[in-house]
Amino acid sequence: MQLDAHLNGITYRFDSEIFYDLSIPIDTTGPLAWYLDEAQIEAVRDENWVGVVAEGGSVNFRNIHFNPHGHGTHTEGPGHVESEVHSIDRAVKSYHELAVLVSVEPRVTENGDRVIFWDQLESVVTGSNAKAVILRTSSEDRRHTNWSNTNPPYLDAHAAAKMAELGILHLLLDLPSVDRESDGGKLAAHKAYWQIPNSTRYNATITELIYVPAEVADDIYLLNLQIGPFVNDAAPSRPVIYPVRKV
Repeated sequence: MQLDAHLNGITYRFDSEIFYDLSIPIDTTGPLAWYLDEAQIEAVRDENWVGVVAEGGSVNFRNIHFNPHGHGTHTEGPGHVESEVHSIDRAVKSYHELAVLVSVEPRVTENGDRVIFWDQLESVVTGSNAKAVILRTSSEDRRHTNWSNTNPPYLDAHAAAKMAELGILHLLLDLPSVDRESDGGKLAAHKAYWQIPNSTRYNATITELIYVPAEVADDIYLLNLQIGPFVNDAAPSRPVIYPVRKV
């Protein structure tokens, strides 16, 4: 189905059946971060019934134990780092935005950290007319990576602040965090992007642990950010992007 979207004063056309799903689902073999064990998906059982059709149950009926921050693609809001846990379920005001996909290789700094800096993003982001930024740091398949104790790449706080200044509403990346794995609790990029505490942007989101396949070209897309209805600072999510053209 051909549809038109009017975004930031420009009309874009896209096909609803041509899209890329950037999410990594929650699975017992999925990615891990923050020193967590694997997610658990187990059938409900008691003395008289089992929630497994293959074992004679009437339906499959499972409990799932997971942490959205460490077991797959998730979207978070300012409640992630504030004393009051503002729910992501009520924070998002716009699920469809023009997005720019940027492939970027983090720079190795003097201390060995790999960091994404604003000068690597500025020309593409500022010239895109987009309200969402998708960062791809690798085309490798990381859907089963254990990120714990690996000091993954992260975003420089100044870059996060500049995106906030530009009014970027959705920031997505293929890493477990915009901040350093061990930073003493500073969370500088999170706070700079959300402009905490002076002018907190409660309608802005960060989506982490996405996967952007190599065949997806750097370009402009329509983002459909689907977020699970959890009353929590973060929730599992499915970012879907559609190729677009101006009309």
